[in-house]
Amino acid sequence: MITGSSPARPGARITTHVGVGSYGLDEKVQEMGEAGLLGPDTTYIHCTTLNDTEIQMIVDTGGTVSLASPVEMMMGHGMPPIQKFLDRGLAPSLSVDVETNVPADMFNQMRSVLALQRTIAAREGKRPVAASEVLAYATIEGARANGLDAKVGSLTPGKQADVIMLRTDRLNVTPLNDPATAVVAGMDTSNVDTVIIAGHVMKQGGKLLHVDWPAVRKMAAESRDFVIEKSGFKLPKI
Repeated sequence: MITGSSPARPGARITTHVGVGSYGLDEKVQEMGEAGLLGPDTTYIHCTTLNDTEIQMIVDTGGTVSLASPVEMMMGHGMPPIQKFLDRGLAPSLSVDVETNVPADMFNQMRSVLALQRTIAAREGKRPVAASEVLAYATIEGARANGLDAKVGSLTPGKQADVIMLRTDRLNVTPLNDPATAVVAGMDTSNVDTVIIAGHVMKQGGKLLHVDWPAVRKMAAESRDFVIEKSGFKLPKI
């Protein structure tokens, strides 16, 4: 519904996939911007094939952006536009998008976008981002993109007790030098020792708690078998 010249908003944050390969060449985002439909309550995912006008519109209207760099490159969506947004003062958040195609962890996302941005920076004479900045993309920027930066995303007094404790005694970060670089460039999921969400311990000693893993694996296998049977797809012989 449109009230006057301003469109009514749903009262909840909007997340939309835009600029995905050929689907980003129709200039729909520009049309929506010209119609006054873009706003600060919207997170735009991918944006790989948006034109410069559309990217500027997202920035000007206070929107946030989320990049899924490994999927965008592997699936041929187009070049992740991290530098285009950084040039305009908008830091991205990071997301996975397709968990069946790439590892569903933030370490993979951070390393990918760090390597990509530094490649672009070297080619275009831009400033390479620091590991601490990329760490922020995966934490506070993710919280901001979800409208939760006042509650989570950083270890700040008054925020929700969300804590991830990482092991620094593993060989992949030995010897430990700069902590942020160790997290972004060296660590993986094996370094995650403890996870606390809203004050509740969900992982400890590297083990997830409160999860019946045999039941989860059984349901996953049954779901796969059901989909394959219904689709008629033939699994390759191993």
